[in-house]
Amino acid sequence: MDKKKFDCIVIGGGHAGVEAAHAAAKMGAKTALLTISKSTIAVMSCNPAVGGLAKGQIAREIDALGGVMGLATDAAGIQFKMLNRSKGPAVHAPRAQTDRHRYQKWIENYLTQMENLTIIEAEATDILAEDSKVVAVKDKQGNVYKTPTVIVTTGTFMKGQMYIGDHWWDGGRIDEQASSNLSDSLARLGLEVERLATGTPPRLYAETINYDGLEKQLGDANPEPFSFMNDKIEIEQVPCWITYTNEKIHQLLVDNMHRAPISLGAIKGTKPRYCPSIEAKMLAYPDKTRHRIFLEPEEREIKIIYANGLFTSVPKDVQDQMLKLMPGTENVKIQRYGYGIEYDYCPPHQLRPWLETRKISGLFLAGQVNATSGYEEAAGQGIIAGINAVLKLQNKEPFVLGRNQAYIGVMIDDLLTKNIDEPYRMFTSRAEYRLHLRADNADRRLTELSREVGLVDDKRWQRYQNKIKGIEKLKTTAKQIRIDGQTIWDQLRRPDSDISQKLADIDEVKALALDRFQIEAVAIDVKYEGYLKKQDRLVAGFKNLEKQKLPADIDYETVEHLRREAKQKLNIFKPATLGQASRVNGVTPADITVIRIHLKKYCS
Repeated sequence: MDKKKFDCIVIGGGHAGVEAAHAAAKMGAKTALLTISKSTIAVMSCNPAVGGLAKGQIAREIDALGGVMGLATDAAGIQFKMLNRSKGPAVHAPRAQTDRHRYQKWIENYLTQMENLTIIEAEATDILAEDSKVVAVKDKQGNVYKTPTVIVTTGTFMKGQMYIGDHWWDGGRIDEQASSNLSDSLARLGLEVERLATGTPPRLYAETINYDGLEKQLGDANPEPFSFMNDKIEIEQVPCWITYTNEKIHQLLVDNMHRAPISLGAIKGTKPRYCPSIEAKMLAYPDKTRHRIFLEPEEREIKIIYANGLFTSVPKDVQDQMLKLMPGTENVKIQRYGYGIEYDYCPPHQLRPWLETRKISGLFLAGQVNATSGYEEAAGQGIIAGINAVLKLQNKEPFVLGRNQAYIGVMIDDLLTKNIDEPYRMFTSRAEYRLHLRADNADRRLTELSREVGLVDDKRWQRYQNKIKGIEKLKTTAKQIRIDGQTIWDQLRRPDSDISQKLADIDEVKALALDRFQIEAVAIDVKYEGYLKKQDRLVAGFKNLEKQKLPADIDYETVEHLRREAKQKLNIFKPATLGQASRVNGVTPADITVIRIHLKKYCS
């Protein structure tokens, strides 16, 4: 057997690379994961947490598809919270603070034991193609690995440059070398390559923080697992704390703004709007007197604290002074100063809906290389790219999630239809069908789809079927059993009823021997029943447009009566369906009508 010949090669061992390599190998493809260092696979280079608003939904979706993020989070979590509990279930979002060392080690061990997966410590420098098809990957040592599919998941490593004040150095993460050649290889293959920038906060020695007077944040008393495969979380949870900046800190930053990279003009890449540096906040919100900072442990032993919200790349002496002025950190010692990083990425309009590049067959991109931010967004793309790389090998139809099926589907559709010129972050407000795309029903939305492509194994499938049977039994019981003259089902519908809290104590429900997740699923389904019927009607209209595929080679310049802006945008984005075309910035309903007429006239 040729040890340098693989069905699929994944370049990069971050969160996108982990899910891509795992999916491809589990589906039976002989897979190689090329990473500069095996010890940094799945490292949490930014916040040591998984989930949050919309991100928690994505993490649950990855788990429902058969990914590893949820399993690793449950294994390494140190604090679990369900955010937005005071609001409706549609926006409930699981979040877990994790031990970053345990998380990384758990995934490294898991991947090392997988069949069909070989982890190779090497820096990929070239992707080789013939006749616009991937044929091999070359590494820095000159080794050539033959393969028909490649998934690039390089994060911030392509020509990564880090900076603190006016000090710059090459690197993909702190103390890790950048990938200096791969983006040039992508450019030679005909892909557009541009620059983005992001940043990190300082890390602090926990023992040097004064916690007296700070707001303590505790985890949930009855925490929910991230993974469908786990029944409960049984750990002693650690706290987090909240402090605030103040006007003295703000004045310090204003006085030193001329020393910040944001003002020096050296940064070419677009900076993140949704995780802005504290100095950027000073410029954007000059009248705000304070900003909230979360002090979050990076490990169970609480040795290092991540100052979430204090993203900065100002000079070290300014960071020292800033922390001395903040409550709780007056005498703190800094383990690592905050820094910024600028890196190459490929604008995602160059992709097909299944994350394969339009120019090169067999070349897939996933994660920050597609201009996203966050572990969850990266991992969500990674699992989709891994699935589709294998389906391509099998000559099967691509696996594409719609906006009505998953937050992952919303994200990928946004990447393909919007002008993405800054790091993309998922929000619940981006999903028009968010009543249906809940964290609690991710398994019911996606498990069967993933089973069809071969990623969900028998153990998960049996567990899933047992859950569904239990839910159906409870629904039948709820429609039959009456309490105070009304069925349980009708009472659950009433917004003023508290029966959902009492459901588990009803004798007929107890007899079904269901878990709390099955009971909760029924209570939520009934509550949202009317709203979901309305949403289903919207989805039906949405599907009609999505069914109408557009020719991949259509030249919109030839479409008569189509507006100039629409022609330009559609030739850039090359949407796969009329539905996608309707969501491209600058395309109007009238333009869609013109395209429909053109298709009937010339393409029927």
